[in-house]
Amino acid sequence: MFPLVEFPELVQHYAPYFEQVFSAEAFIQFKRYVSGLIVSENKTVDGINRLFVFESRNQSSLNRWLTESPFSLKDLNQARLRLLGSLPGTQIKRNGVMSVDDTLLVHYGEHFDQIAYLWDPTTGRYVWAHNLVSLHYSDDDTDYPLRFQLWKPTDVEALEKGLLAAGIPLKESKRALKAEAPHKWRNYLQGVWRRHQHRPEVAALYQSKLIIAEQLLQQWLAAYPEHRLPVTFDNWYTQPGFCRYLDQTLHLAYVGTLAESDQVLLKSGPQRL
Repeated sequence: MFPLVEFPELVQHYAPYFEQVFSAEAFIQFKRYVSGLIVSENKTVDGINRLFVFESRNQSSLNRWLTESPFSLKDLNQARLRLLGSLPGTQIKRNGVMSVDDTLLVHYGEHFDQIAYLWDPTTGRYVWAHNLVSLHYSDDDTDYPLRFQLWKPTDVEALEKGLLAAGIPLKESKRALKAEAPHKWRNYLQGVWRRHQHRPEVAALYQSKLIIAEQLLQQWLAAYPEHRLPVTFDNWYTQPGFCRYLDQTLHLAYVGTLAESDQVLLKSGPQRL
């Protein structure tokens, strides 16, 4: 890989749209990092840092910029959306749609904050991964994420304490699972949480992917009330509570998919489509 003697033309052209988000030093690190992601085959901090023969910095400076984030991620995302909104090809259009989904960010190790052992349907096995819930925009010309939030695995101890503090009894017959089958104990607590999540003090104990999706949509409409676009999602999100929230609270049109094994409960009885 050849070293960089200047920032790529693409970075020089678009970086000014983001300058107000950063301090002068952080803005240089932003340009270095984006340049490395575009150009470098080795996209680690060390690999990106080695690219530059100008604006050289110690590797720890770029690492600190990434880990401590001395800037507002919200402001950075807003600057990105302003840029996309200023270009005809990426402006939000009346025939566009929003979609809700989550993506596994797979890691080859277990020692990461908020990582979990999750089922990957694409490979048919469990993997260590972060799970990113996103609200996406697409039309005939473009697509890009609007908002996103990392799902955090259940803090089982905090959930148990929170449920008890809220006066919700836990079955004594289930307590043996805490030592014998921790995953079943976690699933039991999550089930109790789901049945009582209508109570604010219980809802605050855990954020499911469905709650995160609701929040992303609510935040989007609060910031951009003029863009009330239809929402699409797969069968995992096609759940009664989420659909009611879209229809009755946000007043958004939606299209949810169903698996072959799913049933729809109609007044005439359950029906498989």
